[in-house]
Amino acid sequence: MGLEAKLNSDGFIVSTIDAVIAWARKSSVWPMPMGISCCAIEMMSAVDPKYDMSRFGSEVMRFSPRQSDLMIVAGTVTYKMAKVVRKIYDQMPDPKWVIAMGVCTSTGGMYRSYPVVQGIDTFLPVDVYTAGCPPRPENLLNAVMEIQKKISKSRGRDYQDIPFLEINGRNN
Repeated sequence: MGLEAKLNSDGFIVSTIDAVIAWARKSSVWPMPMGISCCAIEMMSAVDPKYDMSRFGSEVMRFSPRQSDLMIVAGTVTYKMAKVVRKIYDQMPDPKWVIAMGVCTSTGGMYRSYPVVQGIDTFLPVDVYTAGCPPRPENLLNAVMEIQKKISKSRGRDYQDIPFLEINGRNN
């Protein structure tokens, strides 16, 4: 019913290059974990056998930004740490996506003080926000699935004609 419906009469699968590239991208999302505080524990548990993030092709947590295409920022971000998070984000290859995990990352949470950034969307483009303090691993898995939906809607050439300096926010 599934694969047989996609085959034509000669046994060939008919598709477009955009669909194949989108399928390959969404099936191999490699996260860059930015576990800054307590939300990092829930992020780690999303990879354990109970929740098994590997079902979605995202089990390979890369600690090198040059090999990652999804940044998961989990925890309270201070202004001192924001520069480091932005630098790591800039080192990631394009296309790249960001998940803001937890209320402290998304809005500053209960910390209404001068050293805490009141939402990482002030210095990073965020694709998906997860709710909770800390969010459950199911929330992170849902966020990864939302990223995969977003990737599957993109075309293979969406990032082809944009100059490198413009993608990274530098207009010099």
